[in-house]
Amino acid sequence: MSNFRLVLLTSIISIFVTSAILFASAGFSPVIPKRNFIKDFYATEVAVRVSPHTLRKKMDRGEENFVLVDVRSAEEYEKEHVVGAINIPAYKDANTSISLETEKEETDRIIKNFATLSKDKETIVYCYSSACMTGRKIGDLLARNGIYVKHLGIGWNEWRYDWKSWNHDGEWDSTKVEDYVVSGKEAGKPKQIEAPSPCGNGELSC
Repeated sequence: MSNFRLVLLTSIISIFVTSAILFASAGFSPVIPKRNFIKDFYATEVAVRVSPHTLRKKMDRGEENFVLVDVRSAEEYEKEHVVGAINIPAYKDANTSISLETEKEETDRIIKNFATLSKDKETIVYCYSSACMTGRKIGDLLARNGIYVKHLGIGWNEWRYDWKSWNHDGEWDSTKVEDYVVSGKEAGKPKQIEAPSPCGNGELSC
């Protein structure tokens, strides 16, 4: 090998080694395989998202190991809400949300109210729909303040007006949404109901 080629090869290797060191010291990492993103996605989904069907079955069995929180406005909550849910509103009225950035008193109120909930129970939040970001933003606010809540996979609209979309067809005749909603300022108490469940119970119940 000629001296020129040797010098060129040595220079190229040096460039690669130096680049690797610089990237590592700057906090850069190699391209993450897609499977890692998939793994993280499902780990997050399982950790955070709560199946409405699972929640409904807990109600049927009379379980009380969770606190359900409706973050819609007080007026909407009083009109009708998921039975058993308490209200910690993130809205002043049906059309006006609070600002987490500029309304410190309201933000502090939300944090304080969630902080008083039982630490021995899962806290589950829901808002208007599965697409609504309010519950997620409240969850983010709380997590930044050391309070960790889960997120119901659907919102009020699906629970109240799209019952068949998230319950099994074998349950349509044996359950009715009217048994799972209530009006007024009080949370209400779910009725214990014996309803068939194609999903069953256990770790992989839906």
